Amino acid sequence: YLLAEALIRTDGFATYDDWAQVWLENWEEIFGDKVGKFFYSVLHTAVKLSDHCIPRMAALGNMPSSSSAMCIAPVGIVNACNPRQAAAHPYNMASLIHIHDVSFCQDGAAAIAAAIAAAFSRTATVESILEAATNAIVPNSGQEMRALIIDALAVARQASEYEAFRQRIYSDQSHFFRRIMCDSRETIPITLAIFFIAKGDIKKTVTYAANFGRDADTIATMGGAIAVAFQGLNQIRSDWVEKSRRVTSVDQDDLAERLLRTSWAKFDAQQAAGKEFLSIR
Repeated sequence: YLLAEALIRTDGFATYDDWAQVWLENWEEIFGDKVGKFFYSVLHTAVKLSDHCIPRMAALGNMPSSSSAMCIAPVGIVNACNPRQAAAHPYNMASLIHIHDVSFCQDGAAAIAAAIAAAFSRTATVESILEAATNAIVPNSGQEMRALIIDALAVARQASEYEAFRQRIYSDQSHFFRRIMCDSRETIPITLAIFFIAKGDIKKTVTYAANFGRDADTIATMGGAIAVAFQGLNQIRSDWVEKSRRVTSVDQDDLAERLLRTSWAKFDAQQAAGKEFLSIR
């Protein structure tokens, strides 16, 4: 919600400075009753922002996690159908939580944002979405994440069924699992592979991920976001939709509409800038 708010305020062009400002303005949303819901990387950044750090430096020393990738869906939404732009954006915004020796977490956020943006295309397929996610990652600095995604997808293609895929991943833990299970190098490849196994189906993607083990809620959140962008609201189980409306503190329908309007505003602004550029030429 805090990321969505930063994007809405800036017509979809938010930076880590904009996001940090929203954090500070909504301090109780992090350190109030929900403090136990936020992971250490987020809490550490927030405290440093409040005490002494500028946003560019606040993530120094943070542990690896999937905190930035897990919440990055709004970036994919406001960059709908433009996966390259959606991928570039998290390399700035995710650095509020992950930089330096854990910057591979930025790669993970870029992959998820690009997948969501690509999934909105009317011509999207499971393969085109996965290709967008993999290509989103910077090829040199992000080669470790790219290789792990390719490896996980290779296992998924060979296994073809969920149970076999899960068994093969668990049998090769030294390659696919990390010492900290929330490490993006573990969760992102598995998320994309489960999306493939589920053939992009929302219910299967979320259910398979939720039953995978390890950092299951994170994997299900990211996989579900991609699948919903791909299949659309009407394909979500109605009881899931109603539960989200009932238990969340933010009006989900209002949030969706505001993000959609932000996406349109960003598209219009870029289209206008393109016309201006062409007129100069």
